[in-house]
Amino acid sequence: MGAIVNSSGVSFRVWAPFAKSVAVIGSFNNWQEFKLKNEKDGYWSGFYKGAIPGQEYKFVIYNGSDKYIRNDPRSLHITTSAGNSVITGNNFDWGDDNFQPIPIEQQIIYELHVGTFNRLDPSINGTFIDLIDKLDYLAELGINMIEIMPVSSMLMDRGWGYAIDYIFAVETLYGGRYNFLRFIRAAHSKGIGVILDVVYNHFGPDTNLDLWNFDGWHEDNMGGIYFYNDWRAETPWGNTRPDFGRPEVQQYILDNVAMWVHDCRVDGLRVDSTIYIRNVKGSNNDPAHDLPEGWQLLQQINSIARKIKPSLLTIAEDVADNDYIVKPIREGGAGFISQWELNFPGVLREALKTNDPEAIDIAGICGELSRRYNNQWLSRVIYTDSHDSAANGSARLNEVISPKCADNLFARQQSLIAATILLTTPGIPMIFQGQEFMQVGEFNDWQGLDWNRAVRFFGIIDAYKHLIALRKNSHNLTAGLIGPNINLTHIDETNKVIAYHRWQEGGPLDDTMVIINFSNRQFDSYELGFPRNGSWKVRFNSTWEGYSKDFKNIIIDGLIVENGAGRLTIPPASALILSQDF
Repeated sequence: MGAIVNSSGVSFRVWAPFAKSVAVIGSFNNWQEFKLKNEKDGYWSGFYKGAIPGQEYKFVIYNGSDKYIRNDPRSLHITTSAGNSVITGNNFDWGDDNFQPIPIEQQIIYELHVGTFNRLDPSINGTFIDLIDKLDYLAELGINMIEIMPVSSMLMDRGWGYAIDYIFAVETLYGGRYNFLRFIRAAHSKGIGVILDVVYNHFGPDTNLDLWNFDGWHEDNMGGIYFYNDWRAETPWGNTRPDFGRPEVQQYILDNVAMWVHDCRVDGLRVDSTIYIRNVKGSNNDPAHDLPEGWQLLQQINSIARKIKPSLLTIAEDVADNDYIVKPIREGGAGFISQWELNFPGVLREALKTNDPEAIDIAGICGELSRRYNNQWLSRVIYTDSHDSAANGSARLNEVISPKCADNLFARQQSLIAATILLTTPGIPMIFQGQEFMQVGEFNDWQGLDWNRAVRFFGIIDAYKHLIALRKNSHNLTAGLIGPNINLTHIDETNKVIAYHRWQEGGPLDDTMVIINFSNRQFDSYELGFPRNGSWKVRFNSTWEGYSKDFKNIIIDGLIVENGAGRLTIPPASALILSQDF
């Protein structure tokens, strides 16, 4: 499908089942119509000798007396959203790239928006080349997976990426397909995998889409062959839900999945708003509005993606408490590896935003520590900030903690408590762009990250580096943090102190204890239970002055545990991580 390049020209093929005739025009033939052959099954095709990559083209579709000039739905490059399709070859030089992601239990995701992550000029979108310039920074931070918000061709000059018009074309303002592949190759060379956010729950929503009434046919003023033409078309973003039950539309989406995974070598897919793929109203346990063909599509996405790349991480954004999202397809599940956990950031925000420790709901936080889907500990992608939670009427966590003073002492203390919980709780942890250097305000698509803050808050970045290294067990000191097990060993509602035990197999260099003091009081000789007797060493202390000069800097080397209990000093507003050498 699309424009397929060979040594002597280009084959063009397009689906337009209600067309009377179809032609291709382009810069290769002075925009004169070259008629395509009717294959009698809704497809039209033809070969134009001498056409080459880089030339522009469009399809001309006739339906009765109506004439439509359309871009290629499968074009790999669009000059602009309102421009032309471009013939694009598929011969990118991957060099010696044979990248395999690190095991999932050691993966640390960093979510970013291409347009704002490294925007060098406030008036110009950031690009894939700008991302490449920051790969060393992310690698030094300890990141091994980057999740980028959608990069398919968008309907606007700036946006989050969820208003997509051509799912196969990479956004030109970001640098287009070639530079996207360059970015992936460069990330792989740094040991970093790439997860791509994809949008199949709706297209558009602008009804000026070329896909809208693509070949002239439609019913009830709806979208035509690519869309439902009845009540099932309705989404919160317009009546542009693809017709998941139409085989050609299913194939359109599945071929797109295959392109990202095979041709572009992405290492993961985050499928946006899956609940609106499987249900018209975006509701759980709502058979009246369910879309069985949408559920089947989700299964097919996972099946084909991992058939191409067995190690591929597939993530659902489903916003519902549904085990079947991460159940295997053979058990009737959708087959995702993991799903975004929305409760986790909500509970942390609610707990940490208050200056009154007595108001902190530590029970709510404790409930989130052991939460999992289908009894799989990596079934959740957990985070304190994301593009959704840091926008949509809210703001970044540190801004919620301390509005208008989002980098003050209190905000920094609470942010490190949140980061410690994030990076020591079972699940796949995700960091949102800039949180490691206290970026303030809300997330939007026009304000680039302030990289001067990375210098100002280098100590907070160091804290993240240390936490990430412990989470990955980089120093072979905390294997428990890459294990499935957690036991909440201590809940002190009165003093607002909790402790939990993480382990893989158990024993020295494995058993890991995490202690959180949410209060603003210091506790001397505080007694806690530990899983093993002997010497325990502090591996992380959030109050170290190396993280910030105005931190308490209460030095705690460790403690001796006898008869299953030990006493230690717990600083105010602190997080401690301990393990044993032997």
